[in-house]
Amino acid sequence: MRASRLLSVLLLLQAHGRLTAADLATRLEVSVRTIYRDVEALHAAGIPLYGEAGHDGGYRLVEGWQTRLTGLTAEEADRLLFAGLPGPAAELGYQSVVAAVQLKVRAALPTPLADRAARLEQRFHLDTPGWYSDGDPSPHLAEAAEAVWREHRIRVRYRSWRGEVTRVLEPYGLVLKGGRWYVVAARPGRAEPATYRVNQILDLTPLDEPFDRPDFDLPAWWNAHVVAFRAGLHRDEAAVRLSPHGFARLREIGSDVVVAAAEASAGPPDEAGWVRAVIPIESLTHAHGDLLRLGAEVEVLSPEPLRRRLTETAAALTALYPSP
Repeated sequence: MRASRLLSVLLLLQAHGRLTAADLATRLEVSVRTIYRDVEALHAAGIPLYGEAGHDGGYRLVEGWQTRLTGLTAEEADRLLFAGLPGPAAELGYQSVVAAVQLKVRAALPTPLADRAARLEQRFHLDTPGWYSDGDPSPHLAEAAEAVWREHRIRVRYRSWRGEVTRVLEPYGLVLKGGRWYVVAARPGRAEPATYRVNQILDLTPLDEPFDRPDFDLPAWWNAHVVAFRAGLHRDEAAVRLSPHGFARLREIGSDVVVAAAEASAGPPDEAGWVRAVIPIESLTHAHGDLLRLGAEVEVLSPEPLRRRLTETAAALTALYPSP
C-alpha cells in the first residue's frame, strides 16, 4: 500500500510540477504528516526531490528527472474503460483505481501530449445523469458488477411493473443509459436475455455458481434492444391543436419521434396561429401526462378517451384553484 502511494507521489509531482504537502495529502487522502514521512522515504531512496518554502513553495522533482515506473496493474488495466467517466466509476466503486490509471497514463506521456491531455480535461466534462436526476444510486450496483466480471449467478428480489419477483440471473453485462444502470441478464435455461434496472433490485445475493457466458456482443445486443423498444413504444396516435408557444415547447420536451411527426403533419396555422398535427402516443396514460406539460397551449381533438381525461383533469384543477 505504501509503495503504491510513494509511486503516486512521484507521478503527481511529475504531472503537476509542484505540489504542496497539503495538495498531496488531499489527492491521496492521507494526512500531511504521512506525506512528510513519504517524502523522507523518497529522499532516502535517492529520488531527486526537493522542497521550496514560502507562499508559492512546495515539493518539486529536479528538472529533467522522470520515473518510468508507470506500469498498470491488472486491476488498473481492467478499469481503463472508465478513465473518462468519473461519475460511473465512483458509482461502481472504481474511483481510486481509475484515478491511479489516469495518473499513470498521464505520467507516461511526453510533455507536449501530457499538456494537451490536461487542457482537454479542463475543457470537456461528461455528466451522464439528466438535469432533474442525481443519477441512479443503488446499493447493489457494485455486487452486480462483480458478478458480471466473475461470471457468477445472482439471486435478486426485483420490483417489476407486475410487483415483486425473485429471480436467479446470469448477468452478461451492465449498461449505463441516461444516467440509469441496467444489468443485461438471462435466466438459467432461457436463451434470450432481458434488461433489469439495477435501481429496482431490492435485494441481491451472490451465488457460488459460475455460468458459461455465451459469445455475447453486449453493445450490438443493446443497440438492437433500443431499436426494438422504440419501434414498439408508440402504438397509437392523437390529433392535436398547438399554439405557437405550444409547438415551441413540444420541440423542447418531446422525443425526436414525436417532434418529427408533429412537424411532418402540421397544417397551415389558423387566424390565431394555432396548427393541427398528428403525434404518436405510447398509451393514454403516458400521453395524458406528457400533454399536461403543455398546459393550455395544446388541445386534443382525438382520441376521445384522451380528450375526456384531459377535460376531467382541467375541471379538477379549476375546482382546486377557483377564480377569486
